[in-house]
Amino acid sequence: MVVAACAAALLAGLTGTAHAVDNLPPDQPLVEDLQSGGKPCATGDDTVYVPTPPRLSAVLYDPEEDNQPSESSPLSGEFEAWWTDADGTVQRRDYSTITLSSGSRQYWTMPSDLPADTVISWHVRANDGHATSPWSDDGNGSVCSFVYDDTNPEQPTISSPEYPTPDEVFWVDGVGVYGHFTVDSPSDDVVSYTYGFLGGPYGTVTAERPGAAVTIPYLPLTSGPKNLTVRAIDRSGRSSSQAQYDFNVKSGRAPVARWKLDDPAGSRSAAAETGTPARAGIGATFGGPAPTGTASTTTVALDGSGHGFLTPDTSATDIRDTFAVSAWVRPAETGRTMTVASQDAVGQPGFTLGLHAQESGALWSFAIGGARLSGGAPETGEWAHLLGLYDAETGKAHLYVNGHEVGDAVAATPAEAAGAFQIGRARGTTGYRDRWHGDVSDVQVHDRVVVPTEVSEHAWRKPTLLGHWSLSSATDGASPEQSGGTPLHLAGGASVYRASDDSCIPDIDPDCTYVPPPLVGDGHLALDGESGYASAEGPVVDTGDSFTIGVVVRLADSAPAHPMTVLSQAGEHTDAFKVRYDPPTNSWQLVMPERDEAGAPERVVSQITGADGGEGPGQRLVVVYDDGTDTIKLFLDGYTNADATASLPDGWHSSGALQIGRGTVGDGWGEYLHGDVDEVQAYAGALRDEDVLGLGGETNPCLC
Repeated sequence: MVVAACAAALLAGLTGTAHAVDNLPPDQPLVEDLQSGGKPCATGDDTVYVPTPPRLSAVLYDPEEDNQPSESSPLSGEFEAWWTDADGTVQRRDYSTITLSSGSRQYWTMPSDLPADTVISWHVRANDGHATSPWSDDGNGSVCSFVYDDTNPEQPTISSPEYPTPDEVFWVDGVGVYGHFTVDSPSDDVVSYTYGFLGGPYGTVTAERPGAAVTIPYLPLTSGPKNLTVRAIDRSGRSSSQAQYDFNVKSGRAPVARWKLDDPAGSRSAAAETGTPARAGIGATFGGPAPTGTASTTTVALDGSGHGFLTPDTSATDIRDTFAVSAWVRPAETGRTMTVASQDAVGQPGFTLGLHAQESGALWSFAIGGARLSGGAPETGEWAHLLGLYDAETGKAHLYVNGHEVGDAVAATPAEAAGAFQIGRARGTTGYRDRWHGDVSDVQVHDRVVVPTEVSEHAWRKPTLLGHWSLSSATDGASPEQSGGTPLHLAGGASVYRASDDSCIPDIDPDCTYVPPPLVGDGHLALDGESGYASAEGPVVDTGDSFTIGVVVRLADSAPAHPMTVLSQAGEHTDAFKVRYDPPTNSWQLVMPERDEAGAPERVVSQITGADGGEGPGQRLVVVYDDGTDTIKLFLDGYTNADATASLPDGWHSSGALQIGRGTVGDGWGEYLHGDVDEVQAYAGALRDEDVLGLGGETNPCLC
């Protein structure tokens, strides 16, 4: 027993000795694993600058041969830093970290008495309790250096040749005109500037070298008082105090050339609101119908022949600089390439705006400087607003169709095109080509950026109110339209409820039945869910063109068991559209058939969950079809979302009457609504999203 014990003890001793002999020193710390205040290790010209005494760090490793399964390979770090003080004496500081496992990052927060503006160097090594690694700067390693900067940079200065301060020029052109702001600082260690314009944009711009000035471009999108605030950032990350530069921006300046093309029938030239009058070829006929909802009164029709054109016989603008060209157009055909506007260069046009035909179908197009943007879907006999823009500041071209940008901007390099501006044709090598066949109205040329809000305004067609039914009264079964138009006829279990009809108060009379208050105003239409509905004498909206229709509705039950239609308008065989409640999804749906045929499949094109039933205040539902953008949207209480927006490239014209409270089901009527309806409002044209917010009240929204 004694011999065995001794043997065991001897074996244990030998094992321990062998482990100690086999221990390898830790790995030399790698330069890429070292940081000075969170910044990579560097020295010389790349020495790190820090705004406070930094926390140094290093990742330390033990060799893989030492990583026994039962061991954690504990390591500590030994940091050393040194510098030369003002007297030429070398100062040193050192620090040993706590013990952590191999692969951990070890830290040393430097003392607060470090000298400022002095190069401080440091290195580190690992210690496993038995041996130490080489220093991090041994061999192929490198020392790390930093400078503690305790001084903020001075406040920057700001100037702009295009947008001087109000002390110099109070109001300056203007929206769509770039300004360039030069920012500088007296401090020679500034490397970047953070900036922000009132209302945006915001950002950071880096100087080419420490202390160099920078230029910040700015495109005003709105008029009014503006300001630019800037802070200088030095190489340590310290910030200056904020500098502010105030300036005032005018509204966007008028076009440099404009032909409204509303000249009297028989005219042989087009008057210019700005610029030079345009002579007309004999294939140009004035006095045609203008796009509804615009400021245009009449238009010109071009017959697509060699005589169908207008030209001022001079250029409208230098297309190498920023410019925009726009027009209202209505093609009479879409099977060939046609030009709305261009400007002559030698043997070719400098740019073209118009319709580009291809095998897959026609697209609207803007071509300039080797670039072509295409998009949208031209339709014969349908008005569209086109705007092509070349932005010389960015070197990119843009195309807008009906107020919306088509695709992404593309780089372009326009050449000189000092020839005549053309309406309805484009220059070719042997003459003019791609002649426009159709109507044109209000051609404008700007020598600046036409900003997106202006594009939308130019392309907006003001909707026309078709009917507003308050549903607060009924005489002989008909509820009047506010302006004396066609009334809505009540039928079956439909009646108008008015608050004044109540003769009891539930809180006082226990036998009085509670009735929810009117939805809007003094009354609303109450429908029994079995046979009640209201209808117009015919179609109210043209479903083949842009339209808007809205209603306020309150379901009678908190959880209805079957689908119920609030609004519908029939075609010959089925509904062109209907807005209904769908129980399984508890949502409002916009439903449309694929075609006007008996039994045609229905498609839910838009849907918004969150239908409200019971005694609530009701919900506002609005359908907006924009034929110009081929989209249809369903709004709930003034808002829409992606699920409630759908593509509708080909709306068809319905001939049936508008229905309130029922829809077509098979060969007859069904989906009767059990609930209350109020404030039916209908428009020819698509209301903008912001206008929809005002729909559903006793008054019509201001379409300003």
